[in-house]
Amino acid sequence: MEKLRIGLIGCGVISDIYLKTCQKFEILEVVACASLDIAESRAKAAQYGIAKYYTPEEIFSDPEIDCVLNLTIPAVHAKVSIAALEAGKHVYSEKPFVTDLADGAKILALAKEKGLCVGNAPDTFLGGRWQTCQKLIEEGVIGAPTGAAAFVGTHGVERHHPNPDFYYQPGGGPLLDLGPYYLTAMIALMGPVKRVCGFSRKTFDTRMIESQPRHGEIMPVDVDTHVSGMLEFCSGAIGSITASFDIWDSETPRLEIYGEKGTLCIPDPDPVHGANNFDGEVWYRTRETSRWSYQPRVQGLENWQVAENTHGYNENSRGLGLVDLAYAVRGSRPVRASGEMAQHVCEIMTGILESPKSGEFWVLNSSCATPAALPEDFPNSEA
Repeated sequence: MEKLRIGLIGCGVISDIYLKTCQKFEILEVVACASLDIAESRAKAAQYGIAKYYTPEEIFSDPEIDCVLNLTIPAVHAKVSIAALEAGKHVYSEKPFVTDLADGAKILALAKEKGLCVGNAPDTFLGGRWQTCQKLIEEGVIGAPTGAAAFVGTHGVERHHPNPDFYYQPGGGPLLDLGPYYLTAMIALMGPVKRVCGFSRKTFDTRMIESQPRHGEIMPVDVDTHVSGMLEFCSGAIGSITASFDIWDSETPRLEIYGEKGTLCIPDPDPVHGANNFDGEVWYRTRETSRWSYQPRVQGLENWQVAENTHGYNENSRGLGLVDLAYAVRGSRPVRASGEMAQHVCEIMTGILESPKSGEFWVLNSSCATPAALPEDFPNSEA
């Protein structure tokens, strides 16, 4: 199958895992990389054996490039994606899709007009533990989903990120940064959302950078840093999400899905090996093993059963969505980590953040198809 030739824009820290993933798949060839700093582009090209290092404008004008991998900061995601589409190139972007819903609508309309594909992170839902969840739901292990609860809380990114400022400016914040992982997973498992509401607050006006080399610097906070939202799915199921930069620690699972016959639980992953939540165990309980039943409790997981993970990609495989996009382009099928789903996630987050201001539910205008399960032998069955 013909390779999809990739031009990377944004050579920051996140680009390393993407480039490592790209090198594992024959359908992808990264032919050029670019950033605003040409020295950074040159260094990244040398590190990964990429033939060309460019300015962003040269990526758009290179006729050999089929697809732009957009790893820029959130504030310019839309600008770069629109420029790529106008240049006749497919595009795959980091999350969030956009910071303004109008930009997202423009991207999708432009892609449709030009017959191009748009994909977007996060692609963690394609990892082994999430595909195991999808398999269990499709097999009816917990019955039809009736509810879900997502929780992700940290005490901010300033403890590890060398330049965390943009996380606390418009376009940043815990919901826009962390929410896409869990909202995308819920949509992939339970379908699109009908309406949302929420509450949010800003706990600190300033925060101190604790990482090197800027340890001790004080930065302003201009976004809410603790957000709780409620979701009504089109299926009738009810969900909730809490995303926070104000939580020191917690034992709450990252995600639970409640069904008519049982519960799925996604525990907090190993902080060393559970990078980006691609991997980790999936626990489940049914009527027979429920802790509130009259059945005797067992030791260990206290009646939780551990699901067999039959899928691949149980390590940090960020960029797997780009691989899937490449096969979608060459095979003329839908993209799993699609722009439509990313726009839907962005509208959900917008609605949760706007709801406290209006005191009303936000009714979703966007929707998306539920992505097909990833074959257990991907990409062999996609080739």
